[in-house]
Amino acid sequence: MSISRLHDLRSYLDLLQRENELLIIEEEVDPFLEIAEIHRRVIHRQGPALLFTHVKNSSFPVTTNLFGTARRLDLAFGRKPQQFVRDLVRLAESIMPLSLAKLWDNRGFFLEGMKIGLKTVKNGPILENFQSPPKLSSLPMLTSWHSDGGPFVTLPLVYTEHPQTGAHNLGMYRIQQHNDTTTGIHWQIHKGGGNHYFEAEKRNQPLPLTLFIGGPPALMLSAIAPLPEDLPELILTSLLLGGKLKMVNDPQGGHRLVANAEFAIKGQVPPHLRHPEGPFGDHYGYDSLRHDYPVFQVSHLYHRKDAIYPATVVGRPRQEDFFIGDYLQDLLSPSFPWS
Repeated sequence: MSISRLHDLRSYLDLLQRENELLIIEEEVDPFLEIAEIHRRVIHRQGPALLFTHVKNSSFPVTTNLFGTARRLDLAFGRKPQQFVRDLVRLAESIMPLSLAKLWDNRGFFLEGMKIGLKTVKNGPILENFQSPPKLSSLPMLTSWHSDGGPFVTLPLVYTEHPQTGAHNLGMYRIQQHNDTTTGIHWQIHKGGGNHYFEAEKRNQPLPLTLFIGGPPALMLSAIAPLPEDLPELILTSLLLGGKLKMVNDPQGGHRLVANAEFAIKGQVPPHLRHPEGPFGDHYGYDSLRHDYPVFQVSHLYHRKDAIYPATVVGRPRQEDFFIGDYLQDLLSPSFPWS
């Protein structure tokens, strides 16, 4: 498995441009309803990824429809990750009883496996700009439907750690902006991040949270993947990258940061605090209703120089999640054999 060129979002955009899979829109567009409507019309026609360079009331460009066709997913990841997963399942079924001969016969697989993991580096692009106090309104969060309760982060990469074991979770949980320093966090208790919060709340402790926006395509796909609870999402990210995922320490302390993310928003979710969240125009064309959910209190924010804000639009199929789901089914199905 060779190391992927796609170590960050912009390397993927460069690839899409070379492959005539990216449309750059230089006219001013509004993140309130307009970007979402353009996106819906383009994806309906199986059109290209979009890069909006002039976004109203924000200095950050917005990109959408990154994974809206099977071809773009193939450009992002290729077929090597699927082969690695198949080899892993085959090995688990055949290597016992263990012998030197079997280890030698599978030496290529083990050498590839040694490339997977996390690597802490001294510095990273994510640290190039720092906001404290944060100003979430500077980010071009989309309002996709007239009925939405406000602007949402639609490709949120929510990182938490279990308060007792330290095991991490990277998930995609709905984030609604309330003001410049707080958002909602749409957790269910049975999901990884929601379970971490449940355990922290039992201890009457706040749960530290890092919200990444943007980064390698592998990071975004891993947050969506329905992995078993004992399989870390950042390890899947490394597998999809074909090399170690670079991490950098936060000078303010707390969670390490993905070195090549576009944005990293840090703070905590206090126990027993709730605030209304929603409505939200959800899958299959209906609104999920307004309910009370925990609150993410933001302490500080990092972003890359000339950061690019990725987004998607949720709605009736086929949207990007349809194509992502097909890819993930192909990738992970060897790990879930029929009984």
